[in-house]
Amino acid sequence: MIVGSSKKFDKAFKKCPQEIKDRFIERLEIFKSDKYDPILKNHSLSGKLNGLRSINVSGNYRAIFEEKSDDIIFIAIGTHSQLYK
Repeated sequence: MIVGSSKKFDKAFKKCPQEIKDRFIERLEIFKSDKYDPILKNHSLSGKLNGLRSINVSGNYRAIFEEKSDDIIFIAIGTHSQLYK
């Protein structure tokens, strides 16, 4: 599995509190070993985000990604209300 990120994700990630950055890195390691680990709550999205998936980073933070065969591209990170307006 190849995991990457978009410029939009990188920009939003830089603005996240350090605690969230650390938590995302922890969750990313879990994701790499088992992307459907129950702690991640990996789920598909609908509506304008149809075709994308999301994992929980913390109680309120989510990371949205696109999956194409073995390639994973994280495209957004933020609070639930920031991402699902």
